[in-house]
Amino acid sequence: MKIYRVTDPEFKAYGRVIATDSSEIIAEAAKLEMPAEGASYEPSIPALEATSAMAFYTDEIYGEMPIQIGCCWGHNNVMNALEWHRDSEINIAVTDFVLILARLEDLDADGRLDSAKCKMFQVKAGETVEVYATSLHFCPCTTEAAGFNCIVVLPKGTNVALDKKPADPLLFRKNKWIICHESAEGLVSRGVVPGIYGENWVIE
Repeated sequence: MKIYRVTDPEFKAYGRVIATDSSEIIAEAAKLEMPAEGASYEPSIPALEATSAMAFYTDEIYGEMPIQIGCCWGHNNVMNALEWHRDSEINIAVTDFVLILARLEDLDADGRLDSAKCKMFQVKAGETVEVYATSLHFCPCTTEAAGFNCIVVLPKGTNVALDKKPADPLLFRKNKWIICHESAEGLVSRGVVPGIYGENWVIE
């Protein structure tokens, strides 16, 4: 599968590039220690929320709605799953990485997804992108041996544990709907619906 850039026209259906100086928050996120293996995710990191980016994203991007700034970082090179929210997600690239994306309209009538409908987009260090609420996404994929680091901005409370059992089996955390690939046994065992078929994309 071709890997596009987020600056290519193909990205317009999935999100947009935000022109802003993210050097302060990137420098702070770069202090996070890389896990030895796998990827880590923290929805809210006080050191990141203490930067000037907090006011910018609260006021200018989320229209004065409460937000959280966290990070996803480590090692990953496989799609495995795709999730979506009711709001856009901001990704700030501390390092280069690749996003594997699909759209809600790509889902079959039964709510399943043919992975052939996914597209891959490279985000380069220093770039900031808005991934629209209609875009399915998941853990970024590594493009270098040292790992990846992606700052994640979302409405406050997103991705934390639910207070009660939902009627919708795809609702996995607060403001987080997710389906996983049929081969992702670890996620299936945690209760994620195996709704993706076809190739489980791997970034070499």
